[in-house]
Amino acid sequence: MRRLIGVVLILAGLSGLGYIGWQFWGTDWQSARIQQQVRTETREAWAHGKEPHVKWGTVDGLVRIPRFGKDYAIPLMEFTGYDALHAGFGHIIDSAKVGEQGNFVIIAHRTTRNEPLRHMPDLRPGDTVSIETRTRIYTYRLITRGDALRVSFSDGGWVMDKLPHNPEPGGVEPPQKPGQRLITMVTCAELFHSDWRLAVFGELQKVKQKTS
Repeated sequence: MRRLIGVVLILAGLSGLGYIGWQFWGTDWQSARIQQQVRTETREAWAHGKEPHVKWGTVDGLVRIPRFGKDYAIPLMEFTGYDALHAGFGHIIDSAKVGEQGNFVIIAHRTTRNEPLRHMPDLRPGDTVSIETRTRIYTYRLITRGDALRVSFSDGGWVMDKLPHNPEPGGVEPPQKPGQRLITMVTCAELFHSDWRLAVFGELQKVKQKTS
């Protein structure tokens, strides 16, 4: 009986390790394939003058962050549910659209799902984040560090406001000027499960029209 219990516990432990392994490595492999597929389908749609729609939702564009390497190009999806994050970034639908006045909010995983924002803490003021759409490239310049602001999942929703205002006096926030065209990127604060989030702010620097 003891041997049987021991075998059951070992199998349960292996099963748990397998699940953890899948979450941290299997989903990376899976999402890398999905993101490559979405990039390919997006470029094909753009080449035909169409807006791309894929299995995981509507594609808003491609996100490029030079700090993360010259080959970094992650799909940006309309965030209608967490399945959208399999393909890359998610745009919070209630926030401003790319380039608009207000706060353009995008979110992504820090671990699992090919880890689009694993190196978020490395971001520095002056780094750029570009959003390529079918017709334009929008370039935002970061104004805060990637590790400067941690907010709790339960009461950090202010970072997604039209003009984010930190309730803590002297806390990290964008300039409190109306009419700005901001970007906010949000991800988990820790590499493992966490109730805390990192948020970084930027402002629109330029818009470039793409040539045919």
